[in-house]
Amino acid sequence: MKVIPKRFRPAAIAALTVALASGSMVAYSAGAASGPVTADHATADKFALVAADVLAQRTQTLVENPTAAQSSGQAGKKTRMSAQLKKDEAAALQSLRSRKSRLAELGEVYTSASTRVVVDRATVTGGKATVQVTETSTLTYKKLRGDEPETTDIGTRYELTLTSKRGGAWELNSIKSKDSGPVAVNEPVVAKPKTIKDDGNQYPDGTPASTKYPAAPKPKAKTGGAYDYAAMARYAEKHWSKYNSSYRQFSGAGGDCTNFVSQALKAGGWKSAPGSSSDYRNWWYDKAHQSDSWVGANEFAWFTLSNHRATNLANVYQADIGDIVQVDWNGDGSKDHSMMVTYRSKAGTPYLTYHSTNTYRKSLTSLIASYPDAVYFAYRT
Repeated sequence: MKVIPKRFRPAAIAALTVALASGSMVAYSAGAASGPVTADHATADKFALVAADVLAQRTQTLVENPTAAQSSGQAGKKTRMSAQLKKDEAAALQSLRSRKSRLAELGEVYTSASTRVVVDRATVTGGKATVQVTETSTLTYKKLRGDEPETTDIGTRYELTLTSKRGGAWELNSIKSKDSGPVAVNEPVVAKPKTIKDDGNQYPDGTPASTKYPAAPKPKAKTGGAYDYAAMARYAEKHWSKYNSSYRQFSGAGGDCTNFVSQALKAGGWKSAPGSSSDYRNWWYDKAHQSDSWVGANEFAWFTLSNHRATNLANVYQADIGDIVQVDWNGDGSKDHSMMVTYRSKAGTPYLTYHSTNTYRKSLTSLIASYPDAVYFAYRT
């Protein structure tokens, strides 16, 4: 998996006038700026409200018995949107209502939700704004079986584009996720095209796991053996949103998911396997470099199976604490995402914690409800 750093290329502008939602104007003199102008705090706050209005509506759509205001079905009730985005958000809410129904059929219900949005970066050029935000949403599990975790938490990065309109309003034109992992439970699925071509080489890819529920239990000891699986889970749940500064982040096109899983496995006792970084049979990390298997989903699987660090599970619902779940979203033969099980209910549901999108204790049930046609792999570590 290649990791491509993000780059920004500012466009030169001669003059800029920004119309605030309040109707006041902030003027920038010609020649005062050589690129996009950073929005002031008041403007950034308005953008945060726009994002929160739309994203909170998505989250509340998943809640059991929402209030009348929450269940009105209007996407972004307070937000002015372009005609196309209105259609897109209406479709998104309908998709989430269908997901809510599928989850309920599978025994998963949310009783409440909260959403918070922080603006990370906001620039304005010629009356057009580009805004980077981070959404943090929390959904509370209903205790249908009794031992579900309290909540699932999601941290998602979005990019918004807006246009200033006559009279001082802002119109939202687009809102797109910037994360490369699975969609958050409150985010509609966008089909991913098949792009990987088989190079003809043979790799230890492993065997896809069944997603049929329930599965025959296959418990394991969490401590006392070669590895401390409880320590793996503690590490992942500590750093799911607050990244460990001792490690580099890989948040570009490749995503940080496998890097995060590798960190957690090391915290639980996995030892380095030194050697060439490009040889999938090696697994290591140092201050300057790391093996491909440390950060790449496919290479990680090849290392894990060829070195007997793990075995395939027949059913993904057999995954226990410290086990790894990987997904090939579109069935193109290339694994796209890595996650760790950090909690398991007595009823047999694993809960996954991962990076890209930053997520805490997301049920395997909700993942399969979002991607029923994906190919899943489960590894007993």
